[in-house]
Amino acid sequence: MDEKIASALKISEAPTPPPTTKRDLVPVQQPQRLQTVPSAAKMAPKRTHWVRFALALVVVIGGGGGGAYWWLHLQPQLPPGIAFGNGRIEAQEIDIDTKFPGRISEILADAGDMVKAGQVLARMDTRDLSASLKKSQAAVSQARKAIDEADANVVQQKTLLLLAQQELDRATTLVQKGAETKEVVDQRQQAVDAANAALKAAQDRVVESRHAMEASTHDVELNEVNIADNTLVAPTEGRIQYRIANIGEVLPSGGKVFTMLDISYVYMDVYLPTEAAGKVKIGSDARIVLDAIPKLSIPAKVSFVATQAQFTPKTVETQSERDTLMFRIRAKIDPERLRVHAEKVRSGLPGETYLLLDPATPWPARLQGSAAP
Repeated sequence: MDEKIASALKISEAPTPPPTTKRDLVPVQQPQRLQTVPSAAKMAPKRTHWVRFALALVVVIGGGGGGAYWWLHLQPQLPPGIAFGNGRIEAQEIDIDTKFPGRISEILADAGDMVKAGQVLARMDTRDLSASLKKSQAAVSQARKAIDEADANVVQQKTLLLLAQQELDRATTLVQKGAETKEVVDQRQQAVDAANAALKAAQDRVVESRHAMEASTHDVELNEVNIADNTLVAPTEGRIQYRIANIGEVLPSGGKVFTMLDISYVYMDVYLPTEAAGKVKIGSDARIVLDAIPKLSIPAKVSFVATQAQFTPKTVETQSERDTLMFRIRAKIDPERLRVHAEKVRSGLPGETYLLLDPATPWPARLQGSAAP
């Protein structure tokens, strides 16, 4: 019994372990475990990122390869005798300006209107020119009366000359018979000379009056032309693209009122390298295909071939980067075809122009042309 008690006392007297600190609680392996877990978590997103990038690269390469294959093999190929270039459909612009400074009194057209040749688009204030016209017309009337008066004076002088000549003849006869003196004959001769001079002066006055009338008539015509020029008309059939001025505005000489598109002159300019441009001739057949209407082929004719090469414009796409020097070619659409379909004419639409280099080469089915422009 005593031994058990002694044994229990020894156990109770065993040394108490020292208190643990915060530093002692961190095991040596714990930092290794904390470093291993975050590195694995960071490597997982990186692997996912590279996998996605690789998949995207494969898709891009595959799509590019497929597009190249379609362009080279599936797209309809052109025969060797046909060339093409990119451009934009354009219509010739016409500025309708004032000839004289003045105030706009009337506007008869607006942007977007289709107008015909000779149609009145605007009128300027011409009250001052109308006053000048009336003055010139009055001068013409006055000159006409002066001519009538001069003609009557000529008739009168001719009568006086005839009378003076008859008196001279009688006096000459009487002098030969001794019934008249030489002095009387001299007087009659002087009367004849005076009548001749008066007749010539009257005839000159007629010429002067006629010249005055011609000058007055020219003044009338000039004023009429100026009044007509102050009436702005469409020089050709087309569409009003812009209206720049309004009623009541005072414009200088050459002030712009309208800008219109000449629908009878619609074309597309393209650029071709030397090898192809050298085979293009004025009057050669062409076809214009617009991006907005890819299934429609518009017949055209080559109307211009540049005689001097120029650098390729930045807006023109070429088949090769080596084609730095190009020649400008213009394909013009038939004016009669444009007049029939004037409402469909648009400017600025992008497209392509196909040019027939060899007349013996037939057009492909998609470029055979269409009844509509």
